[in-house]
Amino acid sequence: MVDHRAVRSEDAFDVAAVHKWLAERVDGLDGLAGGPEVRQFSGGASNLTYLLRYPDRDLILRRPPAGRKASSAHDMGREYRVQKQLAPVFRYVPGMVAFCDDPAVIGADFYVMERLNGIIPRKDFPPEVQLDPVQARTLAFTVVDTLVELHDVDPDAAGLADLGRGAGYVERQVRGWSDRYRKARTWNVPKAERLMSWLADNQPDDVRSCLIHNDYRLDNVVLAADDPLRVVGVLDWEMATIGDPLMDLGGALAYWIQHDDPYLSQRARRQPTHLPGMPTRHEVVEYYCDRAGLPAGNWAFYEVFGLFRLAAIAQQIYYRYHHKQTRNPAFRQFWITVNYLIQRAGKIAR
Repeated sequence: MVDHRAVRSEDAFDVAAVHKWLAERVDGLDGLAGGPEVRQFSGGASNLTYLLRYPDRDLILRRPPAGRKASSAHDMGREYRVQKQLAPVFRYVPGMVAFCDDPAVIGADFYVMERLNGIIPRKDFPPEVQLDPVQARTLAFTVVDTLVELHDVDPDAAGLADLGRGAGYVERQVRGWSDRYRKARTWNVPKAERLMSWLADNQPDDVRSCLIHNDYRLDNVVLAADDPLRVVGVLDWEMATIGDPLMDLGGALAYWIQHDDPYLSQRARRQPTHLPGMPTRHEVVEYYCDRAGLPAGNWAFYEVFGLFRLAAIAQQIYYRYHHKQTRNPAFRQFWITVNYLIQRAGKIAR
C-alpha cells in the first residue's frame, strides 16, 4: 500500500540543503548528485514525515509543522534521543541516522532515521491483507503485548530515567491538557469546564511509573510484510515519557473504534479496530491489566481522560487550521471531532 504522495507546497523544504547535510554524515551519499526523491507520508497530523528515496536505500525525515505549537511539543532532539537510547533494550524502534539542530539547513530541527519496511494499519488494511476474525483478534492482542513489553522496559537500563518528573504524573497530565485545551479553544468547540473539573476531582494516584509511548495506536505500529500478525516496529515517539501505564492505555483506547460504535465514531476511525474478531475496548482493558498485573477498578477516569486528551490534541491541530497557519484540508473538520469527543467523554463521566 502506498501511503505517501507528492510534498504539499506548505510543507516543502530545501532538499539540496538536507542532502548536503546528510552526505557529510552518512557513508555512500556524497557521490550522489541531485539528492533524493522526496515524498510526504499522508498519515499523522502532528510532526511531518517524509520519505527520502535514494537509489539504494530509503530514509525517513521527521520535522515539526509550521505555526503555533505548545511549548513542550515537537521536540525533535528528544524524540531522536528516546529512540536511540531505546534501541538496545526495545527491539521495535527504527534505527536513528542523524539529528540536526542547525536552523540554517531547513529552518527547524529535524532528524533522519532508517525506514522500517512493512505494513502500517491505516483506516483500513491494504487489499492484499485479509484477516479472518481469529487473525484480527490475535493481532490486536499482539499489539497489546507489545505495549506491555514497553512498559516493562527499565528506564535506567535505557538511560531514560531523566524523562520522568516523579510522582504526580496523573495530576500533571490533567492540569496540562486542560491548560492546552483552553489555550487552543476556538468559538466552535465547547468550553468543557465541567468535564475538566470532573477530571480534576476524580483523578486517582499513579498506579505505577514506567516508560510509556503516550501515543500508542495501531497506525503507529509496523507489521511484517510477510506476516501481518507480527509487530516489527513502533513509530512516533514524540510524546514518550515516564508516566502511568494506565494513562498510556487510556490514550491508546481513545482511538479504538469498535464495530458497534455510533456513526460519528466510525467517521473518525483511523485504524481497522472495527474488523470482525477485534476485541472491544473492555476486552483490551481486561487483557492488558491481566498481563501487566494492574487493577482496572477506576477505568472510567482513564477512558474519559483519553477522550479529552485526544480532543485537546485535535483542537491544537484545528487551531492552526482555524488561524490559517496551515491550509491542509485534512484538518478542516477537526472541530466536529472535538465536539463529539467532549460529548462522549462527558456522557461517560456522568
